[in-house]
Amino acid sequence: MAGKRILVALIGLPIGIAIFMVGGWLFAAAFALILGLAAWEYAGLFANGGAQPARWLVVAGVAGLFLAAHVEARTDLLLAALAMLALVVHLVSYERGREPAGTDFAATLSGIFYIGVLGMYFAHMRNLQHGEWWLLLTLLAVWLTDTAAYAIGTPLGWHKMSPRLSPKKSWEGYIAGLVFATLGTPLFGLLLARLGMPAHPMFALGNLAVLGFAVGALTTLGDLGESMIKRQMKMKDASQILPGHGGILDRIDSWLWALPIGYYLITLFF
Repeated sequence: MAGKRILVALIGLPIGIAIFMVGGWLFAAAFALILGLAAWEYAGLFANGGAQPARWLVVAGVAGLFLAAHVEARTDLLLAALAMLALVVHLVSYERGREPAGTDFAATLSGIFYIGVLGMYFAHMRNLQHGEWWLLLTLLAVWLTDTAAYAIGTPLGWHKMSPRLSPKKSWEGYIAGLVFATLGTPLFGLLLARLGMPAHPMFALGNLAVLGFAVGALTTLGDLGESMIKRQMKMKDASQILPGHGGILDRIDSWLWALPIGYYLITLFF
């Protein structure tokens, strides 16, 4: 299992970094695909629990919202249209005999809103000045958080953080992730500065420490949120598309929180 996880990381990491740096429509196509797959898995979780969300609409809506954000179009209009279309789809479903169509509608709408709206921030952050570097730093902060929480929490996790949702998570691991993200993100900033990141005041080490702290403090909630849904739907992973990792949604559940948090720190304070 560990070997598969390492292999996927070794293959995926350089490809992901290259896509961040190139940007443009390569970035747009890659992340529309990633978010679309995560949306398919999200709808599949609810389908496993007995609901019938409109999977095609969840996938199309999520990918469409991301692409609209990428070209800086009116995502508010698209979101309103998607909400109305979702209701129409499930009204038709009810007329055809599907009694819990209202629950199906809620599942469809939650997938479009949760994955789609938070997923737009991949595009919003990439569209910032020097957005490729901010995107890389933010996701490195997530990686530091997750890696330290696992490495420290596994052997030393005596105080369970959320025993019902995620028994392996501990307060010791959480604190380790917070500390490593806060201290490690500025260190990565120093490394990236040597690799071409601009010498701009907004990349001050203090700003990067704040970014790391915020990501380390809050993104665990995204992971726990997906765990809540999986527990209720009696599924261990969203899918098995990534050997040793589970599904796409299992990999980006923390990213979906990190990007909005990072975006607003950058635009409002940095």
